[in-house]
Amino acid sequence: MNPPPPRSLPPRGVPLSQALQGSEPLAGLMQRVGESRARLHAVAPLLPASLRMQVRAGPLDAAAWVLLVDNAAAASKLRQMLPDLAAALAAAGWPSPAPVVRIQARPPA
Repeated sequence: MNPPPPRSLPPRGVPLSQALQGSEPLAGLMQRVGESRARLHAVAPLLPASLRMQVRAGPLDAAAWVLLVDNAAAASKLRQMLPDLAAALAAAGWPSPAPVVRIQARPPA
């Protein structure tokens, strides 16, 4: 009796970094995510410590850069600070798009 033919191994998964680099839409998305985080890092020193913990970098596109906060009180305070944040962004080399605030509660842990 003949031995069974060798089984071919299933293809290995592609590392995430390679998939992101190989896909133009995903690479663009990752670039915008990185820029959104860099913008938040640039303005974080302007935020009071209690507010800083509630602010997250959100979507970035040609129309706006979104700052996500957990509740209406944080959103109200952050909206008061938008002119200062926009000035800091312009000084850091990001004159547009303007930051906007959106409320998005974090999912329960």
